[in-house]
Amino acid sequence: MMRELISPSLRFSLRETAASLREQLGRACLWRWEITRLTHRNNSLCDILYAGRKTRREWAKALLGADVEVCTGRMSLDISNRTAIVSEMPIPGALRVPRSLHFIVPLGKPIEEIMAGFESELRRRLRKSRGRYRMQQVLDITGINRAEREMLRPYASARHGPGASQMRSDEVRRVAQKFGRLELVMLGNEAVACQTGCVTTRAGIRYWSSIRFGYPEMIFSDSKRLSETNSINFYLALEWAIENGFDYYDMGSSLGRPEDDLLQWKKRWGGALDMMGIHGYFHIRLPRVGAAQFLWDAPLFAVEHHNMTLHLGLPDGPSDEEVAIRYRKMSFCGLFRVYLHCARPPGERLLESLRNLYKNQKLPPALKAIPSN
Repeated sequence: MMRELISPSLRFSLRETAASLREQLGRACLWRWEITRLTHRNNSLCDILYAGRKTRREWAKALLGADVEVCTGRMSLDISNRTAIVSEMPIPGALRVPRSLHFIVPLGKPIEEIMAGFESELRRRLRKSRGRYRMQQVLDITGINRAEREMLRPYASARHGPGASQMRSDEVRRVAQKFGRLELVMLGNEAVACQTGCVTTRAGIRYWSSIRFGYPEMIFSDSKRLSETNSINFYLALEWAIENGFDYYDMGSSLGRPEDDLLQWKKRWGGALDMMGIHGYFHIRLPRVGAAQFLWDAPLFAVEHHNMTLHLGLPDGPSDEEVAIRYRKMSFCGLFRVYLHCARPPGERLLESLRNLYKNQKLPPALKAIPSN
């Protein structure tokens, strides 16, 4: 009865407040912290001092690139002008970097109009294969358990290893039977994928939010089949959200690293960055010397006054043409500002090429070049 008296938007706000409090309380458990030095394996002159929970160290390593290793020893805590500091608590002059981000796709128009913003190759593949697939809702316990056992769990383990974060069995059942939907993606009479999702209402706006996708081993062990099936899985969820009158399709959370493969994949579907449901942050103070190189190695998103920004680096070595090519992937929707930290003056052609990445957006971000040591 009480649940029925609370509006969906208020329930969302209460969940967000509770999640934020849990994150703050978790950070306050200082006995779970460590202070560790991280160094790049690519012979970077910069090193990284990490101060935070041991369980969050892997997130920091992932955000700053896969080529990071832990160093131990008495000298590991030395701080120099080339040391970047990564902390779970705010520190002066640091960037507030989200651990993960959401991509949302605006709906309210025919699927054909939304598809017009997709890459041509993706549109071609979807048109070619769409007619062979269908979605089928699962409500019975046997079907739910089978989807969890044969698709959700093995796919998460295949992607993230033994330490993968898995949905609990009772949570899968609640989503499937009470708070959302569990769908199978059928190719003929064969289940080749599944997806879980639920309704999220924020300030009166309705989102269809993907939670988890799953695939059987015969699909995820074959990169070609996985690519096609994954595209169809997203497309069917998008199509269903449009048909059922949702305002946005929330593609779920991804690692908040600009060059992350999954994040880049979602971007190609026309999604815009969104901070919905994001409460985990690192506070990263750039090195006083070598910040441009640091950001060249690991571009970073950051939150500035509730707006999303992107920080890129222009070091001494690469030419303007090489920099322009490298940053072609940085054309994200939903940015407020793009900062270019420069170890040398940027050429006008480079600045123009960066501006052109966003020229077709309704609200393109401002580009600001910052001199850097």
